[in-house]
This record gives sequence, C-alpha cells and structure tokens, in this order.
Amino acid sequence: MNPLTNGAFAAALADAILQFQRTVLLVLLSPILWLQGRHVRRVTPVLPEASGPRAGTIGKGPRISLLIAGDSGAAGVGVASQDEALCGQLLQRLGKQYTVQWQLMAVTGLESPGLLQMLEGAQTARYDVVILCIGVNDATALCSPVKWLQWQHRLAALVQERFQPGLLIHSAMPPMQGFTALPQPLRWFMGLWAQAMNRQMANVLPLLGQRVMLPPHQGNVLDCLASDGFHPGRKGYAVWADAFSAQILAHPRREQRRFSL
Repeated sequence: MNPLTNGAFAAALADAILQFQRTVLLVLLSPILWLQGRHVRRVTPVLPEASGPRAGTIGKGPRISLLIAGDSGAAGVGVASQDEALCGQLLQRLGKQYTVQWQLMAVTGLESPGLLQMLEGAQTARYDVVILCIGVNDATALCSPVKWLQWQHRLAALVQERFQPGLLIHSAMPPMQGFTALPQPLRWFMGLWAQAMNRQMANVLPLLGQRVMLPPHQGNVLDCLASDGFHPGRKGYAVWADAFSAQILAHPRREQRRFSL
C-alpha cells in the first residue's frame, strides 16, 4: 500500500470502530435516551421562526448573490427578527463591501430529505454563494453519519444543477453536547453523534474544491443559546455570521460557478 492508501484505510478503520461504539452505546442506553427524548419534546418551549423579509437586496459595492437554505437555525428560531438571525447578521457584514442580492429558504423541523424536496421545488436561479444549514433534525432522528453525508452529496448535486454557485458552504453540525435543553446522558450522546457527522464531512470536503465546510463552533456554547437551550440566540447567530462572513470574504474565486462533486 502507498501512504495515501494507508491513510485512507486508517481513517476508514477509525470510522468503523467509532460507528461500532456508537451502536453499542445506543443499544445500552436506548431506554434512557428514549425516555429523555420524550421528556425534551414535551417540556422544551416551541419558539417561532424569526419575523421579517426572506429576500431582498442590501449593501453597496460589487454585486453578489446569496442563498441560505436549511432548518430552524437558518430560519432564525431563537430570536425575534431576521435582523438578529443568521441571515440578517450575515447580510450586515457582507453589505459593507458588496451589494448582496439574497434569498432565504428555511423551515423549522426540516431533515436533509425535506430540504432536498424543498430545493427541488424552488425556482431555478444563479447564486454566487449557497449556504446549507441542515443536520440537527437528522441527528435527533439518528440518521447515521455515513447516510447523512450521502444526503449532503445529493443536496450538493442538486444545488449545482439548479443554482450553479461558485461557492457552496455546508455548515458544520453545532456542538450539541452543549445544548442545555438536553439532559445527560442524552446531551453527551447527541454531541458524539454530531461530532461523528462533522468528521464524515471534514474527511471529504477538503478534496472537493468549491464545496467547503464551515468548521464547528469551538467557543462557549452556553453564551450562544436562546432561551430554549437548543437554538442559537442573538450572540450565537452573531458568532455564526462572523464565521460565514470570513469564509465568504476570504474565498478567492467567488465568480467561479462550478465545483467538483
């Protein structure tokens, strides 16, 4: 074997071991996790999506177009208005250098298959940048990290076909081990699951050019949560917007509309 093959084999073996460990943990803890999951769904307050427009033009300077698509995080659950949410805060940052034509497509509760269906029904258009924020509901439904990655590839293929972006950013799974709405050991277990999903994504995206992954948040999670202990609050969305803005502004070929799958 050459070094590259050895490295790929070692990564595959490590993933297989971790998958076996997750399966064993799931079997051993399933009664507790099931009861805790029911409790969380019963007692966690249901917050509305942020109010405000979901399309428009903002800023000054050269024109770029932006599509944000995803679940409740993209929809701004946890804050009152889109100005405080991910979309609004990201637009505020990009609008200092660009005239941004933007669109938000997001629905609370979406899993990856639902996002695929929504984008299939969306009007075909061209965007310079597409951001996908999806995965928490896949994780809570115990979609395996490998299967989740397959869904992200399907989403990327559809995005390229319908929207032809020069840059597609997959947002990493959030640090679910810090979600205070989840009791222990459910919080710990979901954190492991989310981290495994991120590893799957990180293992392949560096090889794929114009598709990139926004790294997971490494700071204080507690300060970033909304009142429900599950969604981002204003500060959480600010941190998220800062990271997206830095990645978009640093991208050297925003005009390129093709990426490898």
